[in-house]
Amino acid sequence: MLVVTGRAALRVRKCGIIAPMHALDFYAGPRALARLREHGLRAADVAVIPAAAGGPKGLIFRALDQYLFGQWLAGAPRVRTLIGASIGAWRMAAACQRDPHEAFARLARLYVGQRYTAKPDKAEIDRVLAPIMAELVDGQAEAMLAHPFNRLHVLAARGRGLLADPTSDGAELRAFAAAAGANLLGRARLAGLMERVFLSDPRDQAAWLHQPFDAFTQHVAALTPQNVMRALLASGTLPTVMQAVRDLPGAPAGTYWDGGMIDYHLAYPYQRLPAGELVLYPHFMARVTPGWLDKALPWRRAHPDWLSNVLLVAPSTDFIRSLPRAKLPDRADFPHYGLDHAARMRAWNRAMDEAERLRDDFAAFAERSDLARVRPL
Repeated sequence: MLVVTGRAALRVRKCGIIAPMHALDFYAGPRALARLREHGLRAADVAVIPAAAGGPKGLIFRALDQYLFGQWLAGAPRVRTLIGASIGAWRMAAACQRDPHEAFARLARLYVGQRYTAKPDKAEIDRVLAPIMAELVDGQAEAMLAHPFNRLHVLAARGRGLLADPTSDGAELRAFAAAAGANLLGRARLAGLMERVFLSDPRDQAAWLHQPFDAFTQHVAALTPQNVMRALLASGTLPTVMQAVRDLPGAPAGTYWDGGMIDYHLAYPYQRLPAGELVLYPHFMARVTPGWLDKALPWRRAHPDWLSNVLLVAPSTDFIRSLPRAKLPDRADFPHYGLDHAARMRAWNRAMDEAERLRDDFAAFAERSDLARVRPL
């Protein structure tokens, strides 16, 4: 059994009793909680793993991802649907490789190793990220799409209307300002400017996911060894920061951006899954925000019925306080550390090392599911 370790493993309550500091918080929908009460947490019940967009925040799951895909889930082999946007898609791509433990370590090393000048332009960011994608996928494309159990689905956003093909940086900026205004009025308005595109392992029909469930037009294209690297790049292409990806092979012609623009935290109708199927969702927080533009709209949340069979695990407040700058790694660290790349890299590596406690806490919960720790989702 893995054991919680580290200087923040204990906390002192006001009453003077020393109690373990839990690194993870657990949240469950009603169907998921009923399943846990019946059987505890079993890898065999896990049918879907979503992985949200969020940039450097995804680094915090390195050790947990290695344990989940290299040990725990592998011990109960079954077909599983892995869905990711942006860094989440990159994580799920690592999960589908021959050696997931090494793949997650490689992804973390590549991501941490990014270096930019003080004010990088789009071309510079593309020059840095292109070889990262190439090394992440190098020699693994066929294996990723022939994995015996994991089925990868990569999310991207396709522009329409003003976002169909902006002709300049200024036009792109104005188009995304219009998108923000439309989204403020309602997500259905945003659907006039973006379409959801799933690039999916063709072995996984995933009708529960691919059948429309909101106002956004949906496309499903086959993920292949020939387009997987471009699909992963498109899924993480930040608007106004990176150059849009155009004309993904096998997908509808057009201009593609970060899938998190539409589905930031992958708020999907998981309740469509058959009874007994569990969604295990390692996430950065307890809140499931529909789109990236909804971050500042606290009333904009996933439909609660959709999350009924979801078990969400998130870093606890106590754990986050133990990290450098008392927060998860995020994109704000780039301007904060500026050209002191070594300091940023030390902070991110320390955060990942501390996050081994997430792995240990999950392993302990899986061995003995203490339902007193589970809160309603």
